[in-house]
Amino acid sequence: MNDKTLVEEWLKKAEQDLKSAEYLLNMDPAPIEIVCYHCQQSAEKMLKGFLTAHGVFPEKTHDLLQLCEHCEELDNRFEQFVNSCVELSPYGVQIRYPSTIELDENDMYRAIDEARCICAFVLNDFCELFGESESEEQRQEM
Repeated sequence: MNDKTLVEEWLKKAEQDLKSAEYLLNMDPAPIEIVCYHCQQSAEKMLKGFLTAHGVFPEKTHDLLQLCEHCEELDNRFEQFVNSCVELSPYGVQIRYPSTIELDENDMYRAIDEARCICAFVLNDFCELFGESESEEQRQEM
């Protein structure tokens, strides 16, 4: 698998996680913890895809802040996502098990917005880096 193919795999999986989170919003009641989990997973995979696209093998971690800091070393514009990563990080592990984290719909919609912003930024970078106008998922939707 070449670097571009590996990056595309990261981004495809990230887009699938975000689409899953958005789909789950239609449930009544929406499974808040699961939506937040998919948002964290989407952001994590996008950050790992960005690192891979720039020749950095990402660590095996769910810590979005750590990943974001590595991305920021390559592109200081990632500073804008630090707070999002701090907020999304606990959703990767802590909410999958019984915990004291209490989430509400506001948390869920904020997680969706944060994941969307990270995805849009990384997808734009991917398109610039590889000279493509849109992602694989966007091409398949047409």
